[in-house]
Amino acid sequence: MSYHVLIVEDDPLIARELGELLERYGYEVSLLTDFKQVVADVLSARAHLVLLDLNLPFFDGYHICRELRKQSDIPLIVVTSRDTEFDELMSLNLGADQFITKPYNTQILLAKISALLSRSYEGGRDPVLRFKDLVLDLAESRLEYRGQSVELSKNELGILRALIQQQGGIVSRADLMYALWDSDSFIDDNTLTVNINRLRRKLASLGAEEVLRTRRGQGYSL
Repeated sequence: MSYHVLIVEDDPLIARELGELLERYGYEVSLLTDFKQVVADVLSARAHLVLLDLNLPFFDGYHICRELRKQSDIPLIVVTSRDTEFDELMSLNLGADQFITKPYNTQILLAKISALLSRSYEGGRDPVLRFKDLVLDLAESRLEYRGQSVELSKNELGILRALIQQQGGIVSRADLMYALWDSDSFIDDNTLTVNINRLRRKLASLGAEEVLRTRRGQGYSL
């Protein structure tokens, strides 16, 4: 399936370079060039995902996030030069699924786009994910490990899915929280800890207690 990404960025050079990057990786790309009615243009474009800058003429990205979420649940990633925690929290609370600051690592951006599309569109998701001896059945919400299996809750499944998709890479606590819960409500950080601990107990029941590793100050990895 070829995904359509709409770029809402008023710097022509940045927009063009980002568009060329995405096209090299197989995405269909559109660039918004008129910023007077962004919300209406986004809805009419029928894209699969939107990359949105915050600093735009006429209406800023906050307003666009808020208005889009009243009418659509289209996957939305804010890509901006604003880098404060306030900007990130505001963007997520208003409906953005991810927040990425410029200058960004292109491979990280591509990975976040791919992960968000995968969990947003059923047809773009493999029903079974694998990493070493782990086999995660998304349809059955079941984890298999060396001949044994256990059923997972929705949140346990979401945590493992995010970790397996990174294939051994580190996933931050923030990214796990965005993957598990709607970004328009702030979730207590302790809620993630509770779900991580429950998942650890299920892994231990399979003899895989060492599989999920805590990366102090960074997040988690397999």
